[in-house]
Amino acid sequence: MKYLVTGAAGFIGSATAEKLNQVGHYVVGIDNLNDYYDVNLKQARLNRIKHPLFRFLCLDIADRDAMEALFAEEQFDRVIHCAAQAGVRYSLENPHAYADSNLVGHLNILEGCRQNQVQHLVYASSSSVYGLNSKVPFSPSDKVDHPISLYAATKKSNELMAHSYSHLYDVPTTGLRFFTVYGSWGRPDMAPFIFTKKILDGDAIDINNNGDMWRDFTHVDDIVEGVVRIADVIPQKDEAWTVETGTPASSSAPYAVYNIGHGSPINLMAFVKAIEEELDIEAKKNFREMQPGDVYQTYADTEDLFAATGYKPKVPVKEGVAEFVAWYKDFYGK
Repeated sequence: MKYLVTGAAGFIGSATAEKLNQVGHYVVGIDNLNDYYDVNLKQARLNRIKHPLFRFLCLDIADRDAMEALFAEEQFDRVIHCAAQAGVRYSLENPHAYADSNLVGHLNILEGCRQNQVQHLVYASSSSVYGLNSKVPFSPSDKVDHPISLYAATKKSNELMAHSYSHLYDVPTTGLRFFTVYGSWGRPDMAPFIFTKKILDGDAIDINNNGDMWRDFTHVDDIVEGVVRIADVIPQKDEAWTVETGTPASSSAPYAVYNIGHGSPINLMAFVKAIEEELDIEAKKNFREMQPGDVYQTYADTEDLFAATGYKPKVPVKEGVAEFVAWYKDFYGK
C-alpha cells in the first residue's frame, strides 16, 4: 500500500514512516525542514530511515500548487498527516505560522484526499483541544469548545474541517489526539528534552505551577503502534447517528476522533525524578507559576481506541525515560 506521511522529518512522523516501511508499505515522506528547532536533528531522523520503500521530498503543505501536483502524481492509498506548526508557547509569539501550516496546510491535505480518492486520512490532533475541561479522564465524547492557546484552537479547527470533508465528500478521516509524546528522537522544545539538556549542562530547570502538574506521558513507540493500527480502521457512515444521540467523536459521515495516550498521568515532579535517577544528577529547580497556555492536567480515556484496534500502551514511564536518556547521551555525546 502507498502512504503519504507528512512531517516525515518530525518526531512522530519519522517514527511512523519507519514503522510503515517495516511492515511492507511504500512511503513518500514530505517535510519543509523549517528551523523552528534544530534542522540537523530533523535531517538525522531522515537519515536513519534507510529503506528501499521510503522516498523523501522537501515540500511545504501550505504550498497549494505543490500539494495538488503531489497528490495527482502519486495517487496515495492512505495519508498520515503529522505535519504542523507545533508548540503551545510559540503560538503566543508567532501566530501566523500556525495559520499557514495548521489551517491552510490542513486544507490542502483535505483537498488532496478529496480530489484523488484517498482511502483514509489519519491526522494529528492534540490533547490541548481539551483546554478548560476539568473532568478527567478526557474523553473524545466530551465537548472541546474552550481551547486556551491558538495552537489548540487550530487543532480543534482541524477536526471541524475534517468533519466537513467527511460529510460533504465522503472522505474517511480519523483524528488522533496525542497526549504528551516522548522518547528517542524527540522534540527539543518539549519538557523531557529540555530537562535532560539543562540537567546535564548544570542549568536550572523551570518547574511550572510549582510542580503541581500532571501529564499523561506516552512513549513514541506506543503512539506509532496506535497510529499504524488505526490506519486500517476506516470510518464508515452511520445513518442512525444524530447530534442528539451520538458523540462529537463520531458522525453520520465517515469520521472519527480518538485519544491516543498512556491513560495513567503522573506528577511532573515524579517525571523529573525519573530523569534525575537516570542521569544520576539532582536537578537545580526554578519553581514558578502556571504559564500562559498551560493546562493543569492531561489524562486520556483510550477505551474507544482500544475497542477499535486492540491498542494498549506497553512502555512504563521509568523504562521510557531510560530509553530517552540513553538516546540523548549517545546522540549528543554526553
